[in-house]
This record gives sequence, C-alpha cells and structure tokens, in this order.
Amino acid sequence: MAAKKGGKKAAKRGGARKSAKRGAKKSAGRKASARKAKRGGAKRAPNPAFMRPMQPDASLGAVVGSNPMPRTEITKKLWGYIHKNGLQDQKNRRMINADDKLKAVFGGKGQVSMFEMTKLVNKHMK
Repeated sequence: MAAKKGGKKAAKRGGARKSAKRGAKKSAGRKASARKAKRGGAKRAPNPAFMRPMQPDASLGAVVGSNPMPRTEITKKLWGYIHKNGLQDQKNRRMINADDKLKAVFGGKGQVSMFEMTKLVNKHMK
C-alpha cells in the first residue's frame, strides 16, 4: 500500500511542474504581445531618398510615363503595367515575361525575376 501512495505523490508533483511551465509560457506570450503593441504605435518615416523625384529615360518612360516621380511610384506603375498586360509568368509567379516595351527596359532579356527587375529599372532613372 505504501507503494501506491508514493505513486500518487509523484503524479501530483509532475502535475505541479507542468502547471508551472504553462504559467511561464502564458506570461512570456503576454510580454511579446506588449512589445508588439508598443512597436505598432509609432509610424516609420519613409527614407527621403525613395521619395525624391527621379526622371525616367525614354524606354522606361514608355511604360510608366515621362514625368519625374519617386522610385516608389515608378515601381507601382511598373507593376500596374505588368498586371494589366498579364506579363507575370503563370507557373513561376516570380518571373516577369517581357513584351516589346519591357525588353528595352530589361536590356533585351525576354524573362526576368522580380528581384532582378528592380536592379535593371534603376539603370533607367536619373
């Protein structure tokens, strides 16, 4: 009978340990959510270099327009052109299939990844 009592005590101890661990996880979760709440309140200021108007050259101007505009606006207009004309590859969505206007911007390449696209577009801005 003594063995049975000892088994019950051990089970009770194990349960106490689990509840202590669960409590620790809850408090850690609360701290993380408090950090996120603090961070979300302040807005980040945009980098002024991105907001400076850039002049697109003739080949890029045929796609996005020839007026000076910030880099962010040029990127938005370029993606608008890609979506409007269905130039994003259907299987691999990271690839852009160039039409005649975009081939001039992409240096004659027929297909470019979206990450390489920004590098190639920057060469056409002054």
